Amino acid sequence: MNLSETAFIRKLNPGDDFTKSSCFGLRWFTPANEVPLCGHATLAAAAVLFHIKKNTNSVLTFVTLSGELKARQVEDHIVLDLPLYLTYPQVLQEVEELIKAAVGDMIVQDLRYSPDTKKLLVRLSDAYERSVLEELQVSAQRFLSAEKTGKVKGLILTLKGNSSGKHKGHDFYSRYFAPWYGILEDPVTGSAHAVLSSYWSEQLGKKEMLAFQCSRRGGELKISLRNDGRVDIAGQIAIVLKGDLIF
Repeated sequence: MNLSETAFIRKLNPGDDFTKSSCFGLRWFTPANEVPLCGHATLAAAAVLFHIKKNTNSVLTFVTLSGELKARQVEDHIVLDLPLYLTYPQVLQEVEELIKAAVGDMIVQDLRYSPDTKKLLVRLSDAYERSVLEELQVSAQRFLSAEKTGKVKGLILTLKGNSSGKHKGHDFYSRYFAPWYGILEDPVTGSAHAVLSSYWSEQLGKKEMLAFQCSRRGGELKISLRNDGRVDIAGQIAIVLKGDLIF
């Protein structure tokens, strides 16, 4: 579909109905691969069922490669119940060429790896402002030759939020790149925030956070860590295009 991810919803049983049923199958595809988890495509799937198909259920369950994911409406947001993925310290020398390709000579404050998602988290120095992350020119195609370990399939750049100034209120910022899946930069990424949530909760000592992904399109996410080891991530939706696929 030439988009970061396309979500495909399917009925699990012959008698299921998109308006009345509460449980569906869900798969996600980039232009190059099927992926195990995609937050914003799940948000879109729930939005279509709630707003286009007028699904009558308060909670929808999606059966996916990442297990059962739930979506519910809360005022003008849709809240996704996603897995929470831990990160572990990453040795710089193993990924030094990749870091250089991503941020050049910028100061890296912390480096973590999420083995469950194969995402590398690169925290830039707290001395940098949000504008530095937004204006950073990243040639993600170079990551493919710079990544030598074979274990990285997504790269997160992140920055601590500001408590004052023009953009006060956000706990952290991020950008996400996955050229290994045919995605140079993803606009807003729920799966990356399933990793970022655990990291920044640990760093900030908070379970309720507000995040902003600084892609060209950009997007705000409300985050709430749960006591069952999962995370609720809420976002707003907008239906911008309707059409039919003819096979």
